Amino acid sequence: MHIVNQLLGHGASLDLNARATNASGELALCVVAGGGRGCVLKADAPVAGIWIPLRGRLQLGSGSEALLMPGEARVTEADARLHAVGRGNAVWVALLGTLPAWRQVLHGQLGVPSPEAVLMPARHVADRELRRSALALARAAQKDDAAAACEALIDHIVALQAGFAEAIARCPGRTYAQRRQVFMRLQRVRNYLSANCHLDIDNDSLARMANYSPWHFIRAFRAAYEETPHAFLVRQRLERARRLLRASPLAIAEIALESGFENRSAFSRLFRQRFGTTAGALRRQAGSRC
Repeated sequence: MHIVNQLLGHGASLDLNARATNASGELALCVVAGGGRGCVLKADAPVAGIWIPLRGRLQLGSGSEALLMPGEARVTEADARLHAVGRGNAVWVALLGTLPAWRQVLHGQLGVPSPEAVLMPARHVADRELRRSALALARAAQKDDAAAACEALIDHIVALQAGFAEAIARCPGRTYAQRRQVFMRLQRVRNYLSANCHLDIDNDSLARMANYSPWHFIRAFRAAYEETPHAFLVRQRLERARRLLRASPLAIAEIALESGFENRSAFSRLFRQRFGTTAGALRRQAGSRC
């Protein structure tokens, strides 16, 4: 595995050469370890990647804006509009590369079947093991010896993405390749919903993003994920509200609005149904741990 290491410090800016190669001219993946408030990364050509914040917040733009928090990982598709900004004294690590570089690594070195040698766009929960792998990669990048840490991190992400197999099988299509392509389109919409759940989004707009009619979009989404786009949207809003209750000084009514709920009563009812407790009780519990 051929690796290029880049360190991005407090207030620094990096224009990534997405066509990075090693000294022998071979395709390479790039590890970027970012640390400090306001560090900015941009790419000069389409790159795909894995992003994991370890501390603070990472504002990630790749077609649509997303705010990543510790405990999350995101896989992004190749996009020439890529930019990332560290917020709140953030510490984060990213593993980036062109599609040919990723295919070379996933197929040639990790044994992923050739038709599947592209990571799916997705948000994943970053459990303790994944966070440890990301931290090990950030430390290895500082020593310019990141190959083994890269392989461990990619293995973990590939294992997580193996969980998509059942959803792909439920997608419409005669062949596996067709079903996988449908799933990719649905994933883009699902990721957009996850990042923008606080906005007022209608099914017609989402269907256009997936290049479907509204009826076919809702049917395909429900088949793949076993819930409607609206149900997923509400669930993401509730998860956003729970995060804000634990970390934000906003009043509960303000958090409800910030999470996309215009009706405080509906928010309270749905929150209790989802989490088995009230928003006020969760905030008091979070405060007692501080």
